[in-house]
Amino acid sequence: MKSPVRVAVIGGGVVGCSVLYHLTKAGWSDVVLIEKDELTCGSTWHAAGGMHTLNSDPNVAKLQDYTIRLYKEIEEISGQSCGIHLTGGLMLAGTPDRMDYLKAMHATGRYLGMHTELISADEAAEMYPLMDKRHFIGALFDPMEGHVDPYGVTHAYAKAARLGGAEVYRSTRVEEIKARPGGGWDVVTNAGTIEAEHVVNAGGLWAREVGRMVGLELPVLAMEHMYLLTEDLPEVAERDKELIHVIDFEGEIYMRQERKGMLMGTYEKAGVPWAPKDTPWDFSRQLLPPDLDRIAANLEVGFAHFPPIEQAGIKQIINGPFTFAPDGNPLVGPVRGLPGYWLACGVMAGFSQGGGVGLALANWMTGGDPGFDVWAMDASRFGDWAGRAYTNAKVRENYSRRFQIRFPNEELPAARPLRTTPIYDRLKAENAVFGDSWGLEHALWFAPKGTEPVETVTFKRSNAHGPVADECRAVREAVGMIEISNFAKYEVTGAQAEIWLAHILANRMPAQGRILLSPMLNPNGKLIGDFTVAKAGPERFYIFGSGVAEAYHMRWFTEHLPERGVQIRPIGTELLGMSVAGPRSRELLSRLTDEDLSTEAFPFLTFREMELGLIPAKVGRITFTGDLGYEIWVRSDYLVALYNALHEAGRDLGLKLFGGRALNSLRLEKNFGTWAREYRPIYGPAEAGMSRFVDLRKNDFIGRDAALREREEGPERRLVTMTVEDAGVDVMGDEPIWQGDKVIGWVTSGGYAHHAGRSVALGYVPADLVTPEIPLAVEILGDLRPAIVLAEPLFDPQGNRMRG
Repeated sequence: MKSPVRVAVIGGGVVGCSVLYHLTKAGWSDVVLIEKDELTCGSTWHAAGGMHTLNSDPNVAKLQDYTIRLYKEIEEISGQSCGIHLTGGLMLAGTPDRMDYLKAMHATGRYLGMHTELISADEAAEMYPLMDKRHFIGALFDPMEGHVDPYGVTHAYAKAARLGGAEVYRSTRVEEIKARPGGGWDVVTNAGTIEAEHVVNAGGLWAREVGRMVGLELPVLAMEHMYLLTEDLPEVAERDKELIHVIDFEGEIYMRQERKGMLMGTYEKAGVPWAPKDTPWDFSRQLLPPDLDRIAANLEVGFAHFPPIEQAGIKQIINGPFTFAPDGNPLVGPVRGLPGYWLACGVMAGFSQGGGVGLALANWMTGGDPGFDVWAMDASRFGDWAGRAYTNAKVRENYSRRFQIRFPNEELPAARPLRTTPIYDRLKAENAVFGDSWGLEHALWFAPKGTEPVETVTFKRSNAHGPVADECRAVREAVGMIEISNFAKYEVTGAQAEIWLAHILANRMPAQGRILLSPMLNPNGKLIGDFTVAKAGPERFYIFGSGVAEAYHMRWFTEHLPERGVQIRPIGTELLGMSVAGPRSRELLSRLTDEDLSTEAFPFLTFREMELGLIPAKVGRITFTGDLGYEIWVRSDYLVALYNALHEAGRDLGLKLFGGRALNSLRLEKNFGTWAREYRPIYGPAEAGMSRFVDLRKNDFIGRDAALREREEGPERRLVTMTVEDAGVDVMGDEPIWQGDKVIGWVTSGGYAHHAGRSVALGYVPADLVTPEIPLAVEILGDLRPAIVLAEPLFDPQGNRMRG
């Protein structure tokens, strides 16, 4: 075997072979793949081979589209047939809610350049004569659906990679992975040791075991999955054209033609995990015992919806394991603290996503950036709280809901509550409706006393609309209080702390006792973070950011940390917080301290340590509501006392609790963007309206040259805030923005701005259209709603309340 090598890819399924091919395509030929048996022997060989472009995350959808278009390329390079059947496919809707879902997917596809089509049940029946159209009200047709030969695709990747210089070692089991003292890895196999600069865990069913070799417990779990093959059907055999693919959401069934019969698969409610703790190393090209009783209810629905299939005999039942992450998306990317160790696992839709995963990872390894927005697949979206029990519960939930609608306001219950703060029970007693953010419970809104704290799930406005309006009114007219413990918090200390922060963040650093906002850029000048920075002492800073991105940002911080002079640590739940906001928030806080909180003594963007009653606190004059307000941070053992003190002091001031839904409404009125929606690694600071937070006078910060170039040349697109004609439904995100008969942009987020009384959308449009004079429209659930670009925020456009 070859050693040393630049990359050792572990796992010979479709994903590992895709990574290998893409590394050679990127110019790295000194790469090898290690497979314990034969290629495809894990879960690839028994896959149904389906492929589709549509995905709830548009960035993943782009990579799926790339994957499907790639198959012709690797066929031509390798000479190996991929068995491509690009038949097109139907997604069938049996309910109005499902039809709304398909309308939203169709709309998102418009700005991605996809050519889907909404059709009636009658039109669907003409395209798919096996269906009983009485069970459906419409459908979405996607021409970029079909299936491939799993064996052919995997070997085409492998052959193309070998032509690019790669080597493939079969019947070679990895037994140990050891970090080398000077960097890199020793990959110990039964055939010898390979020294590798990089290791890729594409272990599939064995990804956990390969992770454990370096001390990782990866959140992946295999589920048993069944599909059946029928005997020949006359309705199929007599056709001269292959039937299209079909997904029946109500039946939770997918189908395609297989020779002269049909393949029918289902995601049953009572899914069964396979090998929940350890995957046996001797499992290879094996199937599991079928259990028709477990999927009988789904099959009955399928037979009713597609009557000819009931008359066909069952030729074979396939039951094989596939791996899933807790949210159903892959785990891709580097791992903090393990330089040179990469993940490409949990890819349950390998023939839709394998090519895109391989491309993104190869870009990342060879160029330092995936080249796409892969946040939905980034392994850092999970923290150490995602252990085996959590993964088991969430994967089973995700599997059982594979074909169910996930409404935009829906919070899923499995493995919750997991992480809570000391005031969780108090908020629960106030009728809070909770969501979870990075495993931590937080209040979304507060249901009226005497009602059930449950939100109706819908694409339109829910029962939260009225109560959220009341919460917003309290903030704008009196004072509101919200827990902000779900923010990420970091402490940066050391003699070189300020120098390091000035290098890693794009803005200048604040003076002591002051706060500023700063984006964080990658070398390409794209946004990878959005932070509040407070200077608490000569060598001590606090950084506040998005809670869901804590591991993502810590990975970046760690990669760029010097060997000495700076320390950074995530504070997590050691430091918890409350925020008070509204015109009476200063009066409220003044009742708890003898500090002078006047505008002159405690102006906007001040940060100070003080006592609030008996409680030592860190107080910042800033809030995401865009109003007069404060963020208050305390040690976790003081949070209950802080909550009680604020609650008591604000009783006669009209103090009201508010949650995340109200906070979203309030920030829309100020045109405030948010991480993972408006601010993502595909946008630059000038595009996102953040140029004022980028200090180009600094000559040495990551991304400076690209940010300067963007500013000098001007961005092609810009983030705008629009008011949208109100028809009782608001944007969810990812809707297309129209000018006339052309899609020219996309919505990033929005909702109803209660204080302003307007439906609002934020989104990106061409820079020359950033003007109120040009009429636009936003497509919401199939309808075009007139939209107008705002020249200034709906609330306090001059910032007088916020700064006063």
